[in-house]
Amino acid sequence: MRILGIDPGIATIGFGVLDSDRNSHKLVKCGVITTPAHTSLSSRLEQIYDDMLSILELFQPDAVSIEELFFNTNITTGIAVAHGRGVILLACRKAGVKVYEYTPLQVKQSVAGYGRAEKRQVMDMVKRICQLPAAPKPDDAADAVALAICHARSSTSLLYRGDREECSTI
Repeated sequence: MRILGIDPGIATIGFGVLDSDRNSHKLVKCGVITTPAHTSLSSRLEQIYDDMLSILELFQPDAVSIEELFFNTNITTGIAVAHGRGVILLACRKAGVKVYEYTPLQVKQSVAGYGRAEKRQVMDMVKRICQLPAAPKPDDAADAVALAICHARSSTSLLYRGDREECSTI
């Protein structure tokens, strides 16, 4: 199964492409989509949408794993990220790829074995699980790989139901 993990944002969007076969996980590619500062929100959203379509076409994932939004202090930033996340969901829908959403707690639990794990613990486990010499950089790309690992592990669980709606917010 090929999984595209997405760490949503507006300035920097992390992505990680993972080929997974039960307990074997191979990182295909990871990186970030960046949008230039001091440009209009609509221009940034268009770039995110276009870049997502390109990534989806290039890597042909079977599933997309994206982080559910969580913000507790800066509501303005949270709204901008929500816009970016919306166009990412739209791109996935247009490409016909199922989307699965996970909370940060679920990702940490799945990757590090502890839902309150620190970022460095998650990054170290991403490195180990994918048998990499170092954790992916930048952090947004590593977070996206962690999201892909989370879905790989969830989809092989005996509790997993593949017939659910592709997006939990629908």
